[in-house]
Amino acid sequence: MTSINNKSDDEWRAILSPEQFRILRQKGTEHPGTGEYIDKKDPGVYNCGACSAPLYKSSTKFDSHCGWPAFFDAIPGAVARIEDRSHGMLRTEIVCSKCGSHLGHVFKGEGYRTPTDERHCVNSISLKFASEPSEKQ
Repeated sequence: MTSINNKSDDEWRAILSPEQFRILRQKGTEHPGTGEYIDKKDPGVYNCGACSAPLYKSSTKFDSHCGWPAFFDAIPGAVARIEDRSHGMLRTEIVCSKCGSHLGHVFKGEGYRTPTDERHCVNSISLKFASEPSEKQ
């Protein structure tokens, strides 16, 4: 996906809450253990909190006990990785490929028993959950 981040800060401020703007557009972080999706286990899709692009399937979410929702993989092409040297360390920032909004960071090799050995550590406020439709007719 190609980023179509063509909104100004004022346009983003008009559609996001101050806390969403701080995290999604200014690369902030939620306090650990405070996000609404940490323990969510319902089937569905996690979309970008800014532009609603689909980012993660619930089938890739796992309990990492890190204080934020964790996923072992994103929907192909939905998340871009950016080298982040802030805070005196090297990390990999993850952003929405469609709008460039900050999601969190990805960590490799931590020993989680997941197919990718990755942990996408994502701020709940960076996401909007959409339930899968019921199979009942």
